Amino acid sequence: MLSERLMSELNRQINYELYSAYLYTAMETYFLDRGLTGFANFFKVQTQEELAHTRIFFEYVYRKNGRVTLEAIDKPEADFASILDLFEKALAHERFVTSRIYKLVDIAVEEREHATNSFLKWFVDEQVEEEESFQGLVDRLNLMGDKPSNLFMIDAELAQRVFTLPAPLVPTAQA
Repeated sequence: MLSERLMSELNRQINYELYSAYLYTAMETYFLDRGLTGFANFFKVQTQEELAHTRIFFEYVYRKNGRVTLEAIDKPEADFASILDLFEKALAHERFVTSRIYKLVDIAVEEREHATNSFLKWFVDEQVEEEESFQGLVDRLNLMGDKPSNLFMIDAELAQRVFTLPAPLVPTAQA
């Protein structure tokens, strides 16, 4: 059973995951408005991932006999100075999410809630991938600049990204 503190923080994380989906939808629209459909696709997939993360946390709380309580979601930023500015803000957001996951791990360890600690390991590993992905794009954008030919090359690459159901949501075969 989850402590009130841990359940409250898991609920807060559900809200942050929903906010992340909302933020990435705003970033998707930024690119759609500029005709950069590959960049838009990247953020569409990010939104799908964040909604999947929400579902994973949601189901875990109920598996542990907890209760989900949803809160209001803040309006995300929608105007950015440049594509680089947008990606730097997305990277900063992912670093914030990482700090939230670490806080959950710290609480689980402190409370000796081993099941939750084990559950959170997937998210710790996921955040390494998320930060690496955004950092790589920030680095490339810094290196390549905002020349249209460079942006269209990255746009074409990002158009190939597809959503893959996260491992904790993949159905297992029934024996």
